[in-house]
Amino acid sequence: MIHNLVLRRLRYALNLKETDMQAIFALAGHKIKPFSISLLLKKEDEQGYLECTDAVLEKFLDGLIIQRRGVREGQAPAPAQRMNNNLILKKIRIAFELKEDDLLDIMDKAGFALSRPELSALFRKYDSRNYKACGDQLLRNFLHGICEHYRPKAG
Repeated sequence: MIHNLVLRRLRYALNLKETDMQAIFALAGHKIKPFSISLLLKKEDEQGYLECTDAVLEKFLDGLIIQRRGVREGQAPAPAQRMNNNLILKKIRIAFELKEDDLLDIMDKAGFALSRPELSALFRKYDSRNYKACGDQLLRNFLHGICEHYRPKAG
């Protein structure tokens, strides 16, 4: 999935300004200028678009976790080699402290049917027999549900 879309959707859902996003990046030890954030938030066909790398998205999600839940005691998490959809989903789940019922409710708000076993399979280890890869459509619907949950339409 395009990482820039993840940033745009989370920004919208949480009503964040570029300076807020800069502070979230800083919590994860990543210095970034508001101008660079503006470029990351552009759509692919807009002039000045800057592609969001795995490392940048990971820093944002880690900062979001720290902002919403606080610093975790003990060792720092090892950086992921590749940010796949399952890991993005997992980090968002951690940041928002979402339980299984919350996740199912969010998916329901997005109009995407998902069973408990299907949901559980998304959070299993890659080499588990019951592991299921999170597809782009599922993650896109989840992000839409997050927007609906945290910024419901008026009226």
